[in-house]
Amino acid sequence: MLDFAQKLTEGLSYDEFHQQHGSPANRQGWDRVYNNVTLSPEQSQLLRGFRREMHVVVMAGTWCGDCVDQVPIFERFADETDKIQLHYYDRDAHPDLQAELSCCGAARVPAVIFLSEDAAPLGRYGDRTLAKYRSMATRVAQVDGLNPPVAPDQMLAAIVQEWLEQFERNQLILLTSPRLRQKHGD
Repeated sequence: MLDFAQKLTEGLSYDEFHQQHGSPANRQGWDRVYNNVTLSPEQSQLLRGFRREMHVVVMAGTWCGDCVDQVPIFERFADETDKIQLHYYDRDAHPDLQAELSCCGAARVPAVIFLSEDAAPLGRYGDRTLAKYRSMATRVAQVDGLNPPVAPDQMLAAIVQEWLEQFERNQLILLTSPRLRQKHGD
């Protein structure tokens, strides 16, 4: 198993990630999504209510369309709370992380692993949200009988909400952890 405490030391900030692995054209797409992400008052309140620090390891590619559509959302979340510590890694520059976070036998991005304050793994999520997969399954695989896909003009809001639920889920794991409750005296 990967030593996540050590791996955190190799993580980059959002800007460093783009400077080292992206191009101005890549950054324009990421900035467009970041600027289009809006959080409802309830979503902002939820994030501001986070009490436990969590590290979020984000394996991505600046060139990746799914990363462009999703990863800037994490920055919006982190804007709301100092409890979310984001660490970015280029998929191709970190083969150890690529192997650890593979999905269905492949290096798919974005891939996220949530870690506690002391780098204990909590949960994983990626590479696409349920809303995105429903849309793809209906279009690409001609799968019938699924919940109807989200309308294209509602896709960003659906993706934001699904990722928020993953961040909340992992925050709740932290809040209910007997080990951390004992450590923090709550």
